[in-house]
Order: sequence, then structure tokens, then C-alpha cells
Amino acid sequence: MEPPMPRSNTDFLFALFETQRMLRLYADKLAAQHGITRAQWAVLAKLERTEGLKQSELADMMEMQPITLTRLIDRLCGNDLIERREDAKDRRANRLYLRPAALPLLKKLARLRSDITEAALGHLNPSEADDLVRHLESIKDNIRDALASADKKTKEQRYG
Repeated sequence: MEPPMPRSNTDFLFALFETQRMLRLYADKLAAQHGITRAQWAVLAKLERTEGLKQSELADMMEMQPITLTRLIDRLCGNDLIERREDAKDRRANRLYLRPAALPLLKKLARLRSDITEAALGHLNPSEADDLVRHLESIKDNIRDALASADKKTKEQRYG
């Protein structure tokens, strides 16, 4: 029989998932004050960083079904926040761009992002906050490595 895991390890996933859930709820409330959803906010944020994405590229980045993303984009287009433009090289594809009306909203959303960060890290000093982010990045790297390893093993089992 294996020895029990230390309590800190057994609580890790619960704490992480619960924190993520609470952050999502808080972001939902703040986004709603500006008449958008968190999902719409995420689309705008991705396009702010990388305009000109194809809808299919954005769906992959957001790990979202294309039909779900299409509905979000339809709403954002209807509110004059983004626009679809035909891809010059592929007539079947649309590329997504921010409209001028999105810029004031993006400034407000940047403030909301700061408010969420302040609420989440409010009881930590700057050094503790930096350490936390560094640790989370390390955890993310560990998980990325584990996923790559699992993918490799799956392929080996399938073709080996």
C-alpha cells in the first residue's frame, strides 16, 4: 500500500480549481457591468494582442468550438466592436479585426483586469506576488511537459 500523499499536495488541485472558478465568477460580474460577457472579453483581448487572426485560429487558441465562437463574433460584430474581413489568400476564410469602437472598451477592460489582479493579490506583498506568478509559470511548464510526454506515449502505443 502506498503512503498517503502529504496534505498540501492533495489540496493543490482543489485550491487551484476553486481559485479559477472564483476568478471566473468575479470577471463575469465585472464584464457584465460593461455589457459584455467574459467570453466576449476574451475574444477582444486575443484580437487586441493579435489582430487579423482567422476564426479557426482563434477557436483553436481559445479551445472553443467554431460554432460557439461564431456566435460570439456575430454579437461583437453586431455591436461594432470587431469586423470580419475576407482573407486575401483564402476566400473561404475570414480574418478578425478590432473596430474603433472597441478601443475605449478595451481601456476599461484593462482597468478591470487590474482590479481583478489587485483583488486576487491584495494581501500579498509585491515580492510574494512575483513569486506566485513565477511558481504558476513553472507549474504551467511542468504540465506542458507532462502533456507532451503523454502525447508521445500515446503515439508510441498507437504506432509502436
